[in-house]
Amino acid sequence: MSSPIRVVGAVFVDGNRFLACRKAAGKSLAGMWEFPGGKIEEGETPKQALAREIEEELSVIATVGDKVTTTVYEYDFATIELTTFLCTIESGDLTLSDHDAIRWVSPAEAQELDWAPADIPAVKLVSSRL
Repeated sequence: MSSPIRVVGAVFVDGNRFLACRKAAGKSLAGMWEFPGGKIEEGETPKQALAREIEEELSVIATVGDKVTTTVYEYDFATIELTTFLCTIESGDLTLSDHDAIRWVSPAEAQELDWAPADIPAVKLVSSRL
């Protein structure tokens, strides 16, 4: 088995809701919901990678806070090690580049979405804390 691809995801919480992003058609896991983020590049810390990815994917400046959880999931195309962090939007308006929809969801609404498997443990954790 090849070593996992290390990725990071942002959990934006607003009151009792959190941000879910749906992967656009033509992307891997198209149509599934996830926390926004992406790959950690060479020489980056997970938090640096996440701040960069959020700016690229959502066009906002975010503060990356505490770690939520790390999950390893073996997809048919790769093994992913996803670490999620609580994040706060500091400035900018949410603009989509990698996703075709975003929603602020309550824990109950989140249960109805088709989440990418690697994101599910973080969804459950965040939902249990809200």
